[in-house]
Amino acid sequence: MDTHHTTLLIIGGGPGGYVAAIRAAQLGIATTLVEGDTLGGTCLNIGCIPSKALIHAAEAYHQTRHFTGDSTLGIHVQSASIDVAQTVRWKDGIVARLTGGVGALLKKHGVKVVKGWAKIVDGKTVDVTLAKPEAEPTRIQCEHLLLATGSVELGLPGMPFGGRVISSTQALSPANVPAKLVVVGAGYIGLELGIVYRKLGADVTVVEAKNSILPLYDDELVKPVAASLRRLGVQVHLGYKVQGLNAAGDAVRVQDNAARESELAADQVLVAIGRVPRTHGWGLEQLMLAMQGRALKVDDQCRTSMRNVWAIGDLTGEPMLAHRAMAQGEMVAEIISGKRRHFAPNAIAAVCFTDPEIVTAGLSPKDADKAGLDCIHAHFPFAANGRAMTRIDRWFRARGGPPRQPLDCGLAGGRCWRVGAEHGVFTLAGDGGLSGGCGRHHPRAPHIGRGGAGGSAARAGACVACVR
Repeated sequence: MDTHHTTLLIIGGGPGGYVAAIRAAQLGIATTLVEGDTLGGTCLNIGCIPSKALIHAAEAYHQTRHFTGDSTLGIHVQSASIDVAQTVRWKDGIVARLTGGVGALLKKHGVKVVKGWAKIVDGKTVDVTLAKPEAEPTRIQCEHLLLATGSVELGLPGMPFGGRVISSTQALSPANVPAKLVVVGAGYIGLELGIVYRKLGADVTVVEAKNSILPLYDDELVKPVAASLRRLGVQVHLGYKVQGLNAAGDAVRVQDNAARESELAADQVLVAIGRVPRTHGWGLEQLMLAMQGRALKVDDQCRTSMRNVWAIGDLTGEPMLAHRAMAQGEMVAEIISGKRRHFAPNAIAAVCFTDPEIVTAGLSPKDADKAGLDCIHAHFPFAANGRAMTRIDRWFRARGGPPRQPLDCGLAGGRCWRVGAEHGVFTLAGDGGLSGGCGRHHPRAPHIGRGGAGGSAARAGACVACVR
């Protein structure tokens, strides 16, 4: 078995891993990255990027169908149709360009990329089964080991993936649009894809065990989404537990809070009940690291319980956001190079790409109240803005506490990510406590501002707007 040596070895080529690799290489650290699948991880391949592409296509088709009837804009078309296979090819083309760009950036900065599957031997040794056919396994020894393996979809024990039961990954590459789709889970993944399929023409029913959609968001932000689901004709069953498929396999058996059972007809069933850290299949148990639930336990520098073993991104638990992983990856690279860094953001913005969209950052109102914080509350309808009159369903909310302490901001409305993604935390004048100081991480396409040649302002993992 061939043996190679490096200073930093990264397992996982997703947003956290590739940003860490680029930044480390920029700082003169010999870096090797191991990835068995396509570079870009969940976000670029089967998550953020392809889902947003389908959301865009579905909205365009939905608007075109709307123009076959009465239109306040005066736009009329005779008919509308969609070639789903072509839509998927277009989406795949976007993914290929972005993942190819990641590979080019890694090569440009001198990162050695090993295509294969890693198996940990100990905290400084990893064996790699190469993806190339008949290639001999290779051993890599390192001074620092960075774990960035991401997350995997969570399935239902009584209804495993296969046949009519599909995952979010499969839902992103449909061969056709099912007549009836049942979505299990009313979180952001289930609702984003459920709305896509509804706009593409499917009859969609959403089943959620909890008593509200988007359980992680507060009621004020959820209300516009619930109203939109009703307008779109999406059926929602809250407080229902899924029992599995019926004997014929053409319906989902559900049980309500009163233990009454019923069936929901389904040509396809999308299970979208969340994601969990990817902790199995690559020898993590060899390290016997401290855990926090299903995630690896790390400190504010992303150090694990073993010296010089680091972990970032989804592997370390919530929030599972690409821009969080990027910020962590950049930080780890800089710490290894000798810089003093800590991961302690004021706020991490998150976007739910439903219709309407939701943007949040900071403490929720409920959490702020529980903490006993003295807050002020500002609420502004975007309909008061002339440009926003084209999409009058938007509004903005901000809450502040002590001076220069941002607590919460929230937006709901069409395309509101364009505002929220850039600012993350908004400014409230006076003593409200929402200031312009930036300790935030922005949700944006992971290829923007990453690892370019423009000096520190385009360094890997840095949001250009935040570099000071």
